[in-house]
Amino acid sequence: MPVLYLIPSLLHEEGLDAIPASVLTAVKDSQVIFAENERTTRRYLKKLDKTIVIDDYEWFSMETSEQKMVHSFRKKLVEGKNIALLSEAGCPGIADPGQKLIRIAQEMNIVVKPLVGPNSILLALMASGMNGQQFQFLGYLPIDQQERAKAIRSAEGESRKKNCTQVFIETPYRNNQLLDALLRNCQAETRLCIAADLTSPAEWIRTKKIGEWKKEIPDIHKRPAIFLLHAS
Repeated sequence: MPVLYLIPSLLHEEGLDAIPASVLTAVKDSQVIFAENERTTRRYLKKLDKTIVIDDYEWFSMETSEQKMVHSFRKKLVEGKNIALLSEAGCPGIADPGQKLIRIAQEMNIVVKPLVGPNSILLALMASGMNGQQFQFLGYLPIDQQERAKAIRSAEGESRKKNCTQVFIETPYRNNQLLDALLRNCQAETRLCIAADLTSPAEWIRTKKIGEWKKEIPDIHKRPAIFLLHAS
């Protein structure tokens, strides 16, 4: 019976310590790799073990057409090949591609093996001091200023109503604009956690009230970050 290994990848190039040994074992037990980005995945696997012969694997891209990807995926499972599935910066299927292939594996009664590794949503939530019993991941907020302001106020209101932590992300080069929008649209007593450069030597995680953030606004431009909001 073939196995689909869900392989966690690095959140930061210097965060190799966050990857457990079981990940390398699973990679070595695989014959096929489905990757979101083949170039960065090849570099990552070489970081895991320089002795890995990258070209011994059959490589498939998740960036190709869905029909072609699904056909190749089903074919390799029918052939009995173990598959390693890797997305960028985190865990496949969690705010990252992969769920369509995982669903197919489940439908085919294939063993799906999720492996422990870094996930920015959970790491930030753990360190935030916010409600980890009830939380919602919103993904990216709208880019349009008016729509973004509306989404922020809605998230804050739902957090207050349901005692729910709201989690969201932004493209690193727009972090400061998002922070500005949060400071302008949230109540002073609402708590905001910013978690930047997770698993790297420069990891930085702070939770403060909006009113406190306004007194000392950090520069998080181009730093991979995740944001958490909780209103009470």
